[in-house]
Amino acid sequence: MDLDEWRHRGRYVKAGGHELFLMDTDPAGGRAETILFIHGFPTAGWDFHRLVPGLQADYRLVVPDMLGFGFSDKPKGHDYRIHEQADLLETVIAGLGLGPFHVMAHDYGDSVAQEMLARENAKPRTERRWLSLCLLNGGLFPETHHARLSQKLLHGPLGPVIGRLMNRGTLERNLSAVFGPQTPPSEEDLDAFWALITEKRGDVVAHRLIRYIRDRRRHRERWVQALRAAAIPIQLINGSMDPVSGAHMVARYRELVSQRNIVELPRIGHYPQVEAPEEVLAHYRAFLDAHFPAGENT
Repeated sequence: MDLDEWRHRGRYVKAGGHELFLMDTDPAGGRAETILFIHGFPTAGWDFHRLVPGLQADYRLVVPDMLGFGFSDKPKGHDYRIHEQADLLETVIAGLGLGPFHVMAHDYGDSVAQEMLARENAKPRTERRWLSLCLLNGGLFPETHHARLSQKLLHGPLGPVIGRLMNRGTLERNLSAVFGPQTPPSEEDLDAFWALITEKRGDVVAHRLIRYIRDRRRHRERWVQALRAAAIPIQLINGSMDPVSGAHMVARYRELVSQRNIVELPRIGHYPQVEAPEEVLAHYRAFLDAHFPAGENT
């Protein structure tokens, strides 16, 4: 599905006074189960489009663009925070009337998922709706997040200038550096990524969105504990070649969280769902089948 078709098939929902773009493969809610996808920085929900064909026959797939990303609203001067993104997604979930659901998150979305999971853990068991969580490459621990120079500059005092100086060429260089050397982004992917970033002048708010780095440091203990205390099965699928959150992050995950349900893709970089969608699908479906055998998923 190319970006134009993705946009055509999606719709807008209201949350917190903002319009958020949403891809929903089963808006009538006919599927027994739902998977909520939470995307990363700096792109949008379209990052998951290659997983849709392998999942949509069995699951309702809900793929929002968070505030400041993709086709959603990108208010200027806004103080974007991970906690607010979690609030907005919870509003979307309530508005859609979702029952129990699975979650797959990537990059920035991992932090949003960690905050939402911390809230989920605090609920009485009868009120919990998360079935499982799958995490793709992301900064689960600030001490293992190796930010790129471009990220550091965007997060620094010159951030507003750096954001305005971004162009497709700089995007290509930055993304190619975090993809696996054998699985670089295609020209079509780069065109789509750039279109998603610049939609509604998103490049102007990039320096505000990247404040998630500060949030990760501030809420580290809460978000690490959310993973350790979770009562649901958690899977980690990680591209080892990622210089930002690759094999070194997995080693820390094994140390602090769990040795179980870990998949390492040795030749893949920061975007497993883009670089190796078939592998991600195979491992993810095996994880779901193992924990939720057919007929026992609801």
